[in-house]
Parts: sequence; structure tokens; C-alpha cells
Amino acid sequence: MTTARIMTYNIQHGRGSDGQVNPDRVLNVISDAAPDIVVLQKFGTAHHADILPYLAERLGLDVFRDVGGGPLAYLSFYPLKAVQNFELGYGGHCLRADVELGGKRLHLLNVCLDSLPSFRSHQVAHLLGPDLLGNPSLVCPALILGDFADYLWGTGNLELASVLRRARRPFWRGTYPARFPVFGRDRVYLRGGVRVLDASVNRSFLARQASSHLPLTLTVQVTDTRRSVRLRQLAGRRMEAAPG
Repeated sequence: MTTARIMTYNIQHGRGSDGQVNPDRVLNVISDAAPDIVVLQKFGTAHHADILPYLAERLGLDVFRDVGGGPLAYLSFYPLKAVQNFELGYGGHCLRADVELGGKRLHLLNVCLDSLPSFRSHQVAHLLGPDLLGNPSLVCPALILGDFADYLWGTGNLELASVLRRARRPFWRGTYPARFPVFGRDRVYLRGGVRVLDASVNRSFLARQASSHLPLTLTVQVTDTRRSVRLRQLAGRRMEAAPG
């Protein structure tokens, strides 16, 4: 069965925990993990320049993001399809994409929520609603990952746990704040025939400097026995991948 290394990383617009903007630190942290797919939150700009092409070129990956913009993106070795941004309300976002791994389709949902409980509860409800996880067209295994913006057992976690499986996590699971990571804000949920074989958090000195979040990297395997219809390029469709 095909496996893939997938990293989720809130890079905070390239601004490190020391307040300095330095995309090269983010680049080196990602490069150390050698992921096949990087799930980015808050990529923003560095000194008014789009840092995604810079990262993609040096990592040898392609950029995938919604053509309408948004604070989320993917860098991927695999081609991604059906890339679309969904606003969850109150500044929350979800960037959906589909990827084929060994002929099996995996739905990716890149999530960035707000830490304010009332906002977060609304965002989780939207994530589980008919536009996204409640949509009957999402029949393949799904990986839901990103910054869930909670510090303890936050609002909406019961709803998430009732619908999704919490992915395997490393023993030292804290990812935020990077200098003293005690909260597991950055994490992964699963649905359907997919499992996490391995998970690790980069706790190096460089990672603690590069962003206020530490990256979480997983080795993922699609275990669904069904074969998927090959994803095809549909010209002119807004939901298709928008290489940067």
C-alpha cells in the first residue's frame, strides 16, 4: 500500500518566535522532514512578497491553493485536485483538496480555526456541516489536519470526537507555543480507511525559532480497499488545483 509523509505547519507568515521574518528558517525546517505534502496555515507574505513560490522552488514541490486566495495552501509532490477554500466564519478557513495515493483517493482538509470559544464552536459546526464533512459526496477516506486553535479541551472538541477519529500522536505532542510547547493545537483527525503509521513533532532549536508553532509530520497510509476513479483535469472549474 502507498504511504505518504504529510506535514502540517502554521508558519505564521514566516515570522518566527523571536519576531523576525525569515522564510529560510521555515524552508530548512520543512526540508529536514522531507515531506511529500506540506499543509500550510497562515503562509501570508514576507516583506510584501509571496513566499510560497520561494518555498516550492527550493523544496521541489508544487503550490496548490484556491484561486480566490485565502490563508491556507499546500505544497505537494503529488498533484492535487478539487482545491477549494471554505470560509468557516469569524476568520476560520478550511482548504479542501483531493490526492491519489496508489490509485486510492484521499480527501485532505486543511483547517485553521480561531481560539475564541464562541467563534471556534461556530467554525467546528461549519466544518462538520453539509458543505464539508457532512457532504455526502465526500465518500473517500479523509484526513483533517491543521491548527485547531484550542489550548485545553476546547469548545467543539466533543463534536469533532463524535464524528472523527483522533490520529496517533507522538508522546511529546505539544506544538504551541514553539519555545515551550505545552498545547497540542496542531493535530490530525481521520475518517474512513486511512491510518497514521508514525507521527513526530520537530522540537529542534531551529523549529522553535522559525514559527510560534512546531510542525507535525505523519506517515499516512490509505487502507480503503476500493479503487478510485482517476481524478481528471476539468478545465475552467474553480474547484480545481491552482498551481502557484
